[in-house]
Amino acid sequence: MEQGWDPEIKDFFKKIINSISVTLLWLMVMATAGLYFGLAFSNGKPVIYTIIFYIILTGTLTWLLVHLYRTWKK
Repeated sequence: MEQGWDPEIKDFFKKIINSISVTLLWLMVMATAGLYFGLAFSNGKPVIYTIIFYIILTGTLTWLLVHLYRTWKK
């Protein structure tokens, strides 16, 4: 028998760490792409880049929310 933590508690903390890390990774990638590379604003560039950025942003946000929902539903 394993000493230390209960396996259910261990799985619960893994869910918490996974949720936080995936969400922060998504947030950092989108903030970097939007602010650092300037894709969130159309200052002198074609508007199509901004539109594509926001389409990708909403698509990946939807994927993130579905992923978190499935993770916590288990």
